[in-house]
Amino acid sequence: MTRQFAVVGNPIEHSRSPELHQAFAKATGIDLHYCKRLAPLDGFAANIHAFFASGGAGLNVTVPFKEQAYQLCEVLTPRAQVARAVNTLWQQDGKLYGDNTDGQGLVDALNALGWNLDQAKILILGAGGATRGVMLPLAQAGARGIVVANRTLSRAQQLIDDVQPFINGSALSAIGLDQLSGQYDLVINATSASLSGEALLLPPELQFQQAYEMAYGKPSSFLAQAAQRGVPTSDGFSMLVGQAIEAFSIWNGVKPALADFLSLQS
Repeated sequence: MTRQFAVVGNPIEHSRSPELHQAFAKATGIDLHYCKRLAPLDGFAANIHAFFASGGAGLNVTVPFKEQAYQLCEVLTPRAQVARAVNTLWQQDGKLYGDNTDGQGLVDALNALGWNLDQAKILILGAGGATRGVMLPLAQAGARGIVVANRTLSRAQQLIDDVQPFINGSALSAIGLDQLSGQYDLVINATSASLSGEALLLPPELQFQQAYEMAYGKPSSFLAQAAQRGVPTSDGFSMLVGQAIEAFSIWNGVKPALADFLSLQS
């Protein structure tokens, strides 16, 4: 019997999740059907309950419903607890389970690039939900230190205070975007600034070995500045594939190799 999966969001037309999951299924010989579900902005809970009531096996959640999904879950993974957002849902023993696969998707993407995270010193630009979602997996991957830089320093510090109880072995700290300096192995842009008119300027006092842009599909001034320095760069498509693979493995018990699917970006 074909198992049913879907991604739910609003809007949802742009989602590439069905394409990715069908590709994973073909590569692993798993029989599944994966579609898009448009949920009304005021009808998310009813939409997902209807999906599981009809025999659905698993749901991915995209904007703007990740925080609502977090609130609805009866059982949360540690990754979801730290992220305070859920992008992967399934039912087990009559309970709704939730996970956040974004951070592991990023870690797997960085590993596929050959970028070593063990003992790495990482700078993350931005203190929003995207940053919160990747902190724990980066620490678990062996990062020596993670610095969060944000325009409003107090927001970055609040994020550090929130996630610190979950994280061991990695030094966490917060700085303002006007304090960018020092040497890092990796800089991750989790802001939308480099995709908009207000380009984020990286000062010469900030030195780094690799640059990763979480967004994909649009020109990024962050990556352009990194490339001008001769620094290896990547956009966020590999993270998109990585988080989808992690969800697929939770539901199906098999984890395809991320590198096999990066060609789907073209």
